[in-house]
Amino acid sequence: MHKFIFILVFLPAIYNANCQPINKNEASLLDSMTTAVTGNNYTDFHSILISKDGKSIYEKYFNGWNKDSLQDSRSAFKSITSILAGIAVDKGFIKDVNQKVYSYFPEFTDFSGNNAWKKDMTIENILRMEAGFDCEEFNDGKDCETDMMATKDWIRFSLALPMKDKPGSVWAYTSCDPMIMSGIISRAAKMSIMEFAKKYLLYPMGIKHYRWTIDPSGNGMTAGSFYILPSDMMKIGEMVLQKGIWKGQRIISENWIKQSTNTPIPITDFSFVKFSKSTVAIPQPAYYGYYWYREEIKTKTFRENVLFASGNGGQYIMIIERLGIVVVFTQGNYNSWKAKKAFDLLAKYIIPAFEK
Repeated sequence: MHKFIFILVFLPAIYNANCQPINKNEASLLDSMTTAVTGNNYTDFHSILISKDGKSIYEKYFNGWNKDSLQDSRSAFKSITSILAGIAVDKGFIKDVNQKVYSYFPEFTDFSGNNAWKKDMTIENILRMEAGFDCEEFNDGKDCETDMMATKDWIRFSLALPMKDKPGSVWAYTSCDPMIMSGIISRAAKMSIMEFAKKYLLYPMGIKHYRWTIDPSGNGMTAGSFYILPSDMMKIGEMVLQKGIWKGQRIISENWIKQSTNTPIPITDFSFVKFSKSTVAIPQPAYYGYYWYREEIKTKTFRENVLFASGNGGQYIMIIERLGIVVVFTQGNYNSWKAKKAFDLLAKYIIPAFEK
């Protein structure tokens, strides 16, 4: 117990040996952040990592977690599924996002009633959470994911969901959309999503320590519950920041990065900053694209556009392109507004440390 307290007391002065030197202003603000996180104002943080221009600036672990601890990425993995979809398009397995979803599943034949709308559903519809299914998990609406996970085949369950709206007409967040996306990739590439991700994304980026959640039929979960190291989450963010290139190797096309991170869909009456209850940031609307979010972090002294992946409990990969910064948060604040306090830290300490 005494040893643990000693570590907490001196943690602000410790920097990861692999991190790059930073100036006094940056160090002061980041040390202040460390003190805040190890105090009583921010609960259940697991890790915070920051890189600038591809170089590690800050890497700290809290509450018993360490650099070798796998984290449940939750829905932040949806953004990685977006990358996998782009790789499938780049490599010609999928022609384009205008292809019809159900053309990949000829065994599905029920197009009666509202199901007739399914014939028109495109890959872009499911990438933008506009499939039209009778599901809505973002605003505590109809939770289809829980029912899905109780079945043997999560892709088949998702395909059979009843329709509520015409595809492309209503944004309704559901984990069933990215599950269908994984089925499309698997069928198009003629390999499991686990094999596809390993071959074209994970191993090329040196990501080898991870764990999939797999349904009883052998389908890998692509809506969340993928366990990954925070340092590997950082690699994904840096690759996106570099427009699809990782250590000189092109992983995905710049065109897909641009297309997938374009976020034209406003999330009605929602702001991550607002729910963070930040005393310095002024809430701005959140937007959505191909499983990616954007929100502007605005204070009295600055405003920065942030692209990010988001998962329940506070799992974030944040990219601030203008500043060349990637920030990773992992937390255990499941089903709590406290998960969004990461945005308060971003506004109070991280962006001011690097603001030009």
